[in-house]
Amino acid sequence: MPTQHRAIQSRQALIRSAAETFLEKGVPAAGMVEISRRARLSKGALYFHFTSKDDLTLAVRDTALATLNEIEEGFLRSPEPLTTAVREFAVTLFSRVQSDPVLRAGLRLRPETAPGLDIHALEQRWYALFLDKAVTCGTGEPVGTGGGLTGPHPSDAEPRRTAQLLTSVVVGLLHLGGGDRTWWDTEAVTGLWGLLPAASGRVTTAGIPAPAQVPAG
Repeated sequence: MPTQHRAIQSRQALIRSAAETFLEKGVPAAGMVEISRRARLSKGALYFHFTSKDDLTLAVRDTALATLNEIEEGFLRSPEPLTTAVREFAVTLFSRVQSDPVLRAGLRLRPETAPGLDIHALEQRWYALFLDKAVTCGTGEPVGTGGGLTGPHPSDAEPRRTAQLLTSVVVGLLHLGGGDRTWWDTEAVTGLWGLLPAASGRVTTAGIPAPAQVPAG
């Protein structure tokens, strides 16, 4: 195996090992020796790639962020209207969060340790993403499809409110799934989507605060 490829594999193994250790013990209690042993690499190999635990923690954050960027790129490429595209985004996101310990650990890092992946940063990030999609692709299917009625949903006239609602749902599911992973199951996500006002156009989303107005928890 070429040396460069072996070095890349070692680095990835250490990042995954660190993420798994962070999830089990938390960052403060995670030891560098334990991380290297879990990765089946020497302590020397660990310090060849990372100068400190802070450096390794940031690598976990950066890897998680790269995965999140990949999922968001898939959302941006989707030809579906907003409500359907966000549902697909949520299904993909939570599937990856469950299967990828690096992404899961990255999303649990403290904001001061690894800024950019805390719940409030994600809220702002996804609201902007969903709003752009609402403006460019619309929020849903035409009312009364197959029944002779045409025109946009009432929510099409309120893309900001629809984006706010969908952002709140995705962020809420992310938070709830941290304590009970059944919230992240595909069946649970798709079932919930069928109840959303934005998906059916039954009611408006008036009264839902914009992300900037949501109080810190």
